[in-house]
Amino acid sequence: MLNKFKIGHYTNEEKGTGCTVILAEDGAVGGCSIRGSSPATRETDLLKTEKTVSSVNAVVLSGGSAFGLEASSGVMDYLYENGKGYNAGKYKVPIVVGASIYDLEYKDFGYPNKQAGYEAAKNATVNNFQKGIIGGASGSTVSKLLGMPTAVKTGLGVQTYSINGLEIAVITLVNALGDVVKDGNIIAGALAPDGTPVSMKKIFTMGGFDEPKCANTTIGCVLTNAKLTKAQANLLADIAHDGFALALSPSHTRFDGDAMFALASGEIDVAFDTLLALIPDLVARSIQSSVITTEPIETKISPMMFKLFQKIWKKLS
Repeated sequence: MLNKFKIGHYTNEEKGTGCTVILAEDGAVGGCSIRGSSPATRETDLLKTEKTVSSVNAVVLSGGSAFGLEASSGVMDYLYENGKGYNAGKYKVPIVVGASIYDLEYKDFGYPNKQAGYEAAKNATVNNFQKGIIGGASGSTVSKLLGMPTAVKTGLGVQTYSINGLEIAVITLVNALGDVVKDGNIIAGALAPDGTPVSMKKIFTMGGFDEPKCANTTIGCVLTNAKLTKAQANLLADIAHDGFALALSPSHTRFDGDAMFALASGEIDVAFDTLLALIPDLVARSIQSSVITTEPIETKISPMMFKLFQKIWKKLS
């Protein structure tokens, strides 16, 4: 499935960070959409419809915040050594785009460097749709409005789909300020003293809190074998954010750097509206598949704080 793409990971368990590399060594039409207000990204301007280059050789999804963007340089080296990239004249220049999540506070300070990116690219293989605490999701967490102790660990989210020759995969690093939800119900979020989920959206909208840190971001990539123009790839990445709204509550806050990429290998003709109809649900399922536990990293919300919340909610009701 999706044999024009390879996926590789670098995982640093000690530091709780890493990177996930998606290779399209011979090029794929690329697009990008950034909805979050606090992004850490690389070469995304190149993917705008009016820009010259339309073919992308790799997408790098990493931890380490802006530090982690360094991993893309290692992917550049790997592709250059293998003769892959945009023919700029005397040399080929690999087109490597990427985005990073803020995971610096999950464990000790650390980020995937140039060597980490090189190793992830070198180890990339086809049909590598492994989920879990690997690669760029090594330090991803959700439900962080009240801080890391009450947050919940997530893993790499993956959802695949195929029908009548059309193949799609959605890969996500879920590191949101809000909760992961399914059918309106919280499936990963901070817990009250009795173990029931407490809505970050409900807390976020009651007021009285200092502004959260810009320490959140959900990023990902849609892969397909469909034939797309650059404009269509950008629109596909844009509509992928509808899946964020289905699976994250709240989503796209000013304190999330949400970004989605799209890569199309151009092997099969597909009605574009079919893709537009499919992608939001597939993105939502990928995000939901990132849930690996319902337990907080350290502790539930304290009884004293929860009682305060209840008093405020009672007044607001």
